[in-house]
Amino acid sequence: MSVISVTRFQADPAEAEQVRARHATLVSAVRDKLPGLTEARLGRLDEETWVGVWRWDSAASLQAARQTLPGTPAATEAFGVARDVTAEDIEILDEL
Repeated sequence: MSVISVTRFQADPAEAEQVRARHATLVSAVRDKLPGLTEARLGRLDEETWVGVWRWDSAASLQAARQTLPGTPAATEAFGVARDVTAEDIEILDEL
């Protein structure tokens, strides 16, 4: 069953381009190392508040990523511009 992971974080408005570039690099690194990431989106709620929405093919794929990615160069770089990071996982039950 698919899972959507929603990550909210704050970043300095002056680093907006860095946030976008590092997010793209992280997505590429994840796709190179691990299967299961089917969609990755990045949005902004306001000048400082960002939201990453990633869809995984299964909870197992998300769990494998969370065990593998911390400390990798791409993850360290991506989260280096983020503060006040929170994450929620949503199990998809119905798609209509």
